Amino acid sequence: MGPVVIAHLKGRVEATGIDFAVIDVGGVGYLVGASARTLAAIGPVGEGVMLHTEMLVGEDFIRLVGFASAAERDWFRLLTGVQGVGARVALAILSTLEPGDLSRAIAAQDKAMVARANGVGPKLAERIVRELKDKVGGVALGSAGMGAGVAPAAGPAADAVSALLNLGFRPAEAAGAVAAAEAELGEGAGLDALVRLALRKAAT
Repeated sequence: MGPVVIAHLKGRVEATGIDFAVIDVGGVGYLVGASARTLAAIGPVGEGVMLHTEMLVGEDFIRLVGFASAAERDWFRLLTGVQGVGARVALAILSTLEPGDLSRAIAAQDKAMVARANGVGPKLAERIVRELKDKVGGVALGSAGMGAGVAPAAGPAADAVSALLNLGFRPAEAAGAVAAAEAELGEGAGLDALVRLALRKAAT
């Protein structure tokens, strides 16, 4: 049996700060780091919430980072895969840019847009757009209200992309397959149908 991994938290907002929230799950308070975008989305203290989470494990720490959407979590993983981008910088970028804006910045190699985030200098911004362009392949998901990029901000399509990523597909493959599936099924398609068709698309 592998190590315990906390993939999401579903509970009540106990407290919030500048860059964190405390989520009460069955009487246990989980401190999770979060972007300004996620903190704005989770609502006031006392409200119910479900956050996607990423566990960061080091030699002397274990930290949880929470995300209001699977797309934001997936971008966090991509960003922290770039040398020099830690959790704090990745959250600063995600606080400044929505997933769609970040996708467009990388597709256009717009390092100035990425450098708007706190703690991101010109050299790091250049590295981010260069390395992530290779990873995401500049995929555009069409114009169905989602913008261009690796994943839509929310909804069944975002969850379908996340499901394919969890199965080991590369971001470009996952996004392309889900985009093709959604184009065939229409915007109202459910998650199960999207994932099944996307898997068939990816296999061809």
